[in-house]
Formats: sequence, C-alpha cells, structure tokens
Amino acid sequence: MMDKQGLELIVQRDQLAQTKTRIFSLPDRESLAPGQVLLKVDHFAFTSNNITYAAFGSAMKYWNFFPTEAGWGNIPVWGFADVLLSNVDEIAPGERFYGYYPMASHLLVTPSRINANGFSDSVAHRQEMHPLYNQYLRTTTDPAYQQDTEALQMLLRPLFITSLMIDDFLDDNQFFGAKKVIISSASSKTAYGLAFALSQRAARDYQIIGLTSEANRQFVTNLGIYDQILSYDQCTQLDASVASVYVDMAGSASLRSEIHHHLSDHVVYSCAVGGTHWNDLGSGQHLPGARPSLFFAPAQIKKRLTDWGPTGLQRKLADAWQKLIVRMTDAQQPWLQVNYSYGTEASTQLLLKMLAGKVAAQEGHILSLSRSA
Repeated sequence: MMDKQGLELIVQRDQLAQTKTRIFSLPDRESLAPGQVLLKVDHFAFTSNNITYAAFGSAMKYWNFFPTEAGWGNIPVWGFADVLLSNVDEIAPGERFYGYYPMASHLLVTPSRINANGFSDSVAHRQEMHPLYNQYLRTTTDPAYQQDTEALQMLLRPLFITSLMIDDFLDDNQFFGAKKVIISSASSKTAYGLAFALSQRAARDYQIIGLTSEANRQFVTNLGIYDQILSYDQCTQLDASVASVYVDMAGSASLRSEIHHHLSDHVVYSCAVGGTHWNDLGSGQHLPGARPSLFFAPAQIKKRLTDWGPTGLQRKLADAWQKLIVRMTDAQQPWLQVNYSYGTEASTQLLLKMLAGKVAAQEGHILSLSRSA
C-alpha cells in the first residue's frame, strides 16, 4: 500500500532539546511531478557528528538542506533509502541509495547528473551548499558497499572521510612543524578515525594526544591509538615548549582558550571540526598562537581530486576504509556496539541523550522513522 503521509523529527534551531514530530503529505503516482523521485528513508545513523550539524546549522547552512517550519530545523543524517516512486527513466522503483537525508520517513528529490554511480539532487534550495552533500550513490555500483556492513557505513564512512582529509591536510603541510597533534573529544568517531589514520603513518615524528572526559578515558585508552590521554581538566599538563597542532572536535570555546593560552605561540595550527560540546561554542578570535580556522573536508577533497583524480582518491579512501573496518570489528576488542531504534519516540530520546552527552562512546546508533521494531 502506498504511503500517503510522511513524518519528520525536527528541533528548535536556537534550543536543540525542543523537539516535535511533523506530518507532511506525500505525492502519489498521479501527482509526482516529471523529473521527481520519492525516496523512502529506510534507516540512518545518529552520532555526535549530527549534533555538530545542528550546532553549526545556521553558520554552515546545514538547516538549508531540508527546510521545515520557520524557526525549526531538520538535522541532516547519513543513511539508506529506497525508491518508492519515480518519474525519471534512469531511476527505477526499488533501487537503493546511500546519501544525505533528513530525520524523516521520506524525501522528495529532483535527480540530475544521473549516471551508473547515482545522481545529484538538483532541487533549488540545495544548490548553494557544497555539491558533495547532494550526491546519492547506487548501492549496486558503489565499490565500498556491502549489505552486511550498512550500519558501519552509515556510522563511520562520512566521518572517516573527514578524518582522512584532516590527516592528509596535515601531512600536505608537513604538520606545520608540529611534534604533537592534540585532538579533543578523543572518544568521538571522527577523532579516533583521525588518530587511527595518524597512527598508520610509518615514519612519524609526532605524538598523538587525546583529550577526553574522565568518563570516556578507559574507552579511549582501550583504543590503543593515542600516545597520551588527558582529561579536559589536565590540559595544562600539555608540554608548552613543543610546537603543537590542535584539532578541535569538541568546539568548546573555554577549552580552546585554555589550550591556546597555555601553549601560546607553540600552537602552530588550530582548526575547528566538531561541536560535541555544543553548549559551549564561541569565537576563536584574539587567542595566542595560530588563529583557529574551520576545517572543511570538501575543500581538501576537491584539492585531491585535482591532484589524484577521482579513481586515485577513491582507491586511497577505499584502502584506508578497509583497514579501519578490520580494526573496528576485531573479534577480541571491537570498537563499536551497534544499536537499532525505531520510531519518533525512541529517536527523540536518543537525540536528547546525545545532546546531554550521555551516550556511551562505544555505542553506535541506527534509527528509522519508517520501520517498526
């Protein structure tokens, strides 16, 4: 039976813990416009990275991808969807696509640049943002796709690409002469993906330092990829005489300030990546050391597409991805425990727990608003 209504879970833009469910009408076969495709969102991952999307929703225009009621926002997520209806000859009902979706049961798209690999959504309100987020990949032709690892792909693939691009950017700049790479929110998936990539370099002359909460210290220690682990209140124990890079996954203005003032001119590069400490965001201006900048992975991807070509970049990403998966799924000490939740109530509860920082570091969460338990 054809779905007549869809639903989405939305948050108040300036008060993320305020949520509500919104029901919207879906087109049927007769009302679907030429060139449109209706996707049913099967399931998606929800991680601290999605909290970052919400925290930077206005500044980075993440709210623009999936417009909803005024003053409210739909947090973008990475997941899989199936074609329910299609008015595009090259896209058939039943096909499955990986990509950037709303926290919703359905998404209406207007495909363009259609090829064997997938398509881009050409709907007008998405064109101002980076095209990387508008691409949808066919599972039948995606070399990285495996049906039994869909959860890992949703949870880690977009984050690990960011991790790899930071690693590559630092290497491309000779680590700015740094001998220490300091990573905050060390238990987050993007952070330990970066630490893993940094630890894989055969000839490295830098240390990888993880900053984390006391509650997550044991998890971060068990990862075995950081050379030193400090809790946030120990950040002044960092060696202030050594040139250091600060990769800020936490987004905490107070922590950033403390690190910059402690290390002073020995902060040779500082970048903001995440916002896990979303309630302590703030400006990085007027701090000693290198001025904090926003790291935007698509910019480095664009550079490497020019340097290596699409095939070369895809090969490097695939090789690194396979190494990570082997380590993530190690039978003796897996890094991730995947949990599945269904419906708006369970999704809301997870969102609130994530905002409160109460989700265990080893947990990976997959949600669905279109499936029932």
